[in-house]
Amino acid sequence: MVLILLVAIPLLVHTTKGGNAENAGSHFEMLGSCRMVCDPYTTSQPGQQLTAVSPPPQDYSGKKLKSGFRGPPGIPGPQGARGPPGEPGKPGPQGPVGPGPGGYSPSLYTPKIAFYAGLRKQHEGSEVLKFDDVVTNVGNYYEPSTGKFTCPLPGIYFFTYHVLMRGGDGTSMWADLKKNGLVRASAIAQDADQNYDYASNSVILHLDVGDEVCVQLDGGKVHGGNTNKYSTFSGFLIYPD
Repeated sequence: MVLILLVAIPLLVHTTKGGNAENAGSHFEMLGSCRMVCDPYTTSQPGQQLTAVSPPPQDYSGKKLKSGFRGPPGIPGPQGARGPPGEPGKPGPQGPVGPGPGGYSPSLYTPKIAFYAGLRKQHEGSEVLKFDDVVTNVGNYYEPSTGKFTCPLPGIYFFTYHVLMRGGDGTSMWADLKKNGLVRASAIAQDADQNYDYASNSVILHLDVGDEVCVQLDGGKVHGGNTNKYSTFSGFLIYPD
């Protein structure tokens, strides 16, 4: 390529000068130096198209490049297949101690204890009132044949009683609530120009296992009322120790 340019330039200048003799009005002359221009295309043969030659890729090895911006997250893929079942869990803690010879464990388990009973038969004199018309007896700790509640669990209990006096003869009636034979509450009804009057009271007691609670008549007459429940006795556990 270089050799062709070196030969062609003097010939072009010579031809231009020769033409001046024939035409004085025209004069062309190439001045300046010659530069070689690199051809980015490969030399083509006749009938062959020119093809571009890509420059070799730059080598960025060993250079610290600036990180670009993080693109948006892609669309979540489909749900995978169900995996195998896991290992069985550890056994749970031991349950609370139930009722039995060892009693209850009040810190873990609170039993339900409650009763309510009415008086069917008439009573008089000085005797324990046997409230034999039982309506509620959760735990079966009230015994209607004796009229006594026996404590199965130490704690705080509530008791209440209502006794209808059978009057008409000018006498009075007293009814005491007793714990283990000791009076813990008393009530009185007086016959003052009427045939009937009520004696009632309530109490909150701390009981230990085996303690007994009952209502005892201490003089006078009590009206039973068959199933009408004019006279009643009830109690329940508030909370255990």
